[in-house]
Amino acid sequence: MSIEIERKFLVSSSDYKKECFKKTYIKQGFLNSNKHRVVRVRVIDELGYITVKGKSYDGGTSRFEWEKEISKTDAEKLLLLCETTPIEKFRYLVKSENHTFEVDEFLSNNLGLCIAEIELKTKNEEFLSPKWLGKEVTGKKKYYNSELSKRPHSTWK
Repeated sequence: MSIEIERKFLVSSSDYKKECFKKTYIKQGFLNSNKHRVVRVRVIDELGYITVKGKSYDGGTSRFEWEKEISKTDAEKLLLLCETTPIEKFRYLVKSENHTFEVDEFLSNNLGLCIAEIELKTKNEEFLSPKWLGKEVTGKKKYYNSELSKRPHSTWK
């Protein structure tokens, strides 16, 4: 169990793909998503995960997180029980000095949306901003994956 501290940004170009050192496919769904907690199931390549996240605070930068690896088979079965349509995306890992950005290129109903996240040790930790990093959206709920599963990017006006 830990406290997750992260910031989210829109991505302004596809230049992150040139800097990527790893690309994975992720399919995820939500067994429970409300204002107090989120219970997420993920399949990342050949592994499964179940994650519980608490309510965010500090302007959306911090929240409780617990994650456990499970079998891919179990994760796929749990995805069938999820509240809404699962989210599908490619995740690109990009090194930037002492940090790694996770850049999610969404597919399906969220096609066209691309969000970069960076995990930090403290809320005010400094980091190098790559040229492709766009507007910050930390704490804006419509960009949370649990919200994107309910109100996909394709429905935004």
